[in-house]
Amino acid sequence: MHFRQIHRWDVSPKRAAAIQRSLRGRLVLRPRAIKPRLIAGADVSCDRRSDAIHAAVVVLAWPGLALVESARASGRARFPYIPGYLSFREIPVLLKALRGLSARPDLILCDGQGIAHPRGFGLASHLGLILGIPSIGCAKTRLVGEHDEPASRRGSTAPLTFEGRTVGAVVRTRDGVKPIYVSPGNGVGVRAAVAWSLACSTGRRIPEPTRLAHIEVSRARALHNAGLGGPQSARTSPASEDVRDNAERARCGYAGLRPAASPTRPVQSS
Repeated sequence: MHFRQIHRWDVSPKRAAAIQRSLRGRLVLRPRAIKPRLIAGADVSCDRRSDAIHAAVVVLAWPGLALVESARASGRARFPYIPGYLSFREIPVLLKALRGLSARPDLILCDGQGIAHPRGFGLASHLGLILGIPSIGCAKTRLVGEHDEPASRRGSTAPLTFEGRTVGAVVRTRDGVKPIYVSPGNGVGVRAAVAWSLACSTGRRIPEPTRLAHIEVSRARALHNAGLGGPQSARTSPASEDVRDNAERARCGYAGLRPAASPTRPVQSS
């Protein structure tokens, strides 16, 4: 998979903030129809004992969410851990993993923020702009904004507002569980971001693309810590996985993907 480099990564926090402010004006958030054939999920994990950092991307077919391929990468974090600047720490290793994909996804869900960010340019927005792919931030915690509590039923939402404007929604993806924080990254609006996050949620709190990416990156970190990390990047597919991989995926709940309840028409963003 190929993409363009739009700025350098070896920058100071002050310069990083300036880059975020300058690039947020290039985001496209107006209504558009999305008709994905392939939906990706991306996640990153850092080693608390070192500067090692790991990334995983999974690509799923739509509809049905069957696994098409996945890719992992490891490296060294070159930017400090500072909330609001995580894209500068995490995207370089994510791009490394994305280079290992043979398929180009049509939509990517990220474990992180989109425009629900102090400068309106979180990881999902940053990655979506670099890739030129519609992107959605699906975060487990809130970074900015205020909201009411959504009702306890799956599909219930509450607007997430920040500095007087709606930057996302608090979404209940499963009855009675904690909601997630959904915000547009790039190429979608709030309504579409919410609709696709729910469509990709298959009975668990976390949407399936980012849930499976989390399993992959957790495995990459465990192998690295055990000294079995192997090459700095790796690509897998259902046809090429060995017995150990399949056993690990089954143990983690990776096997047996269930179709998501999906819209029958292309989702419109707003």
